[in-house]
Amino acid sequence: MRPSKRQPEEMRAVSFERGISKHAEGSCLVKFGDTQVLCTASLEEKVPSWLRNSGKGWVTAEYGMLPRSTGDRMRREASSGKQGGRTLEIQRLIGRSLRSVVDLKALGEMQITVDCDVLQADGGTRTAAITGGFVALHDCLSWMQARHMISVERVLKDHVAAISCGIYEDTPVLDLDYAEDSAAATDANFVMTGKCGIVEVQGTAEGEPFSEEQFQALLALAKTGIARLVELQKMAVS
Repeated sequence: MRPSKRQPEEMRAVSFERGISKHAEGSCLVKFGDTQVLCTASLEEKVPSWLRNSGKGWVTAEYGMLPRSTGDRMRREASSGKQGGRTLEIQRLIGRSLRSVVDLKALGEMQITVDCDVLQADGGTRTAAITGGFVALHDCLSWMQARHMISVERVLKDHVAAISCGIYEDTPVLDLDYAEDSAAATDANFVMTGKCGIVEVQGTAEGEPFSEEQFQALLALAKTGIARLVELQKMAVS
């Protein structure tokens, strides 16, 4: 039995609350159970120097956890003068995931930065950030379209979402919370598009190596979870 009493294929309650930020071109508060991430998308009418005069735009991301997003207060990374390796890895993952469904040429020479700030962490912060970050990105593009800057249909090629899976007490389970994630023999994160294209897979055996059959079981769970998340994204932005 899972600590949350959920069935192996059962996800936590997921919600998207749009328009959270008064100032950002796009924003979304995403909740995966008790995990809450505020995603804001900000437009700059310029691109990094290495993309100037290329005719292409750029989508990037930043990620951070508030000091009391976890059980004990964590020190702000700004106070130490540098970002940690985990933070850098996650924000690069978010950026890659969002760019996978964006036509950078159709975006034009503009940059969108999606900031993902974890308000409360209970496992799956990176997957929630990617999934909610897409909604914030979509709303930023809609803001641009309303001002005749771009066409959303040309820029966005598909939806993208992410979900965690793992082997908990010898059973493949979907959408791990912290209690499961901290005790799982294997945990993995899947990033996929609405058309089931695989963007990235991160999988780690914490103890015994996992088998190909177990991996296939996790992939099947992930496909089910991603399909549901994309359905919820579509409902949120419609």
